[in-house]
Amino acid sequence: MKIYLIEDDPIYAEFIVKALQSDPANDLKLFQTGEDCLKSLGNALPDVFIIDYKLPGMSGIDLYEKIKPRLTEKNKVILLSSLDDGNMVLSFIQRGVRDYVIKDENVIDSLMSILTGSEDDYYLFN
Repeated sequence: MKIYLIEDDPIYAEFIVKALQSDPANDLKLFQTGEDCLKSLGNALPDVFIIDYKLPGMSGIDLYEKIKPRLTEKNKVILLSSLDDGNMVLSFIQRGVRDYVIKDENVIDSLMSILTGSEDDYYLFN
């Protein structure tokens, strides 16, 4: 699975990269800004975008809006944030974001369950 991680905190990014690369099927590419990610997009999009909401320059939701016209049902977009704000999550859903993960002690489990398609089971039982 080709995954683009857009995260400006190098320590947090390394934490996520190491966890997701434990699965050899994952091919991860890291970007520190939305602008860097946009510059590198070619004709083929990755299978998954994991985007931090608070990025320097362009925000994560602004990056989502820029790539949204190119997304298909095959692409997943996961928005990350340290903020647990119901109104913000509602605004993401209204814009079309379906997966939102809080940066907490369960972030890796949450990401893995979304990537494997078992998020319904994960959220029902955790």
